Amino acid sequence: MSDIYRRFFLFPDILIMLVILIAVSSYVLAQPFHWSILLFFCLGLIVFSFSEYLTHRFLFHLPPPKNALGRKLLKRLHYDHHAHPNELHLLFLPVWYSLPNLGFFAALTYLLTQSVVSTAAAASGLIVMLLVYEWKHYVAHVPLKPRTRFGKWMKKTHLLHHFKNEHYWFGVSNPVGDWLFGTLKDEKTVASSQTARNLEKNREYEKPPIS
Repeated sequence: MSDIYRRFFLFPDILIMLVILIAVSSYVLAQPFHWSILLFFCLGLIVFSFSEYLTHRFLFHLPPPKNALGRKLLKRLHYDHHAHPNELHLLFLPVWYSLPNLGFFAALTYLLTQSVVSTAAAASGLIVMLLVYEWKHYVAHVPLKPRTRFGKWMKKTHLLHHFKNEHYWFGVSNPVGDWLFGTLKDEKTVASSQTARNLEKNREYEKPPIS
């Protein structure tokens, strides 16, 4: 395993989520197959795919809170990542953020289904998509060239989000949210932002593109 792959798979926050995925998915695979298992697994994939966009845009890019704790949390979750985009310890979602979100999703799924198997399948899908997101995010910030045109394009749009204008291109693993909500722009129509590397100076969610 080359160093660039080792740094990803052995990073503590990634490793913990991998171990949880192996445990939960092993339980699911040990159950008799039913189409509902696949359905709930796909549900987990879809839920994370949309939450990735919504969380990135509407939580991580909140204007700086006046509350000291809120500001500290956002600095760790995202502000500092924009200031130092290639620092590994700021790149991945910390487990103290990921695990409570996973727990909330699992609890909600269980309340709605009353099924441990369905809940575990949905949780597996969520973790898989989380790890896909983390990998795509990692690839965007390390000297690793994606093999596909789609991968190259996603890396390019993420870097535009970091270095041209933080109000657009919020998708990291996929562009669906940007496409649905109007933040997938032609880079030539978007002005460069003065706050892309300093979100603590950002006071608004979005700026209109240049016509």
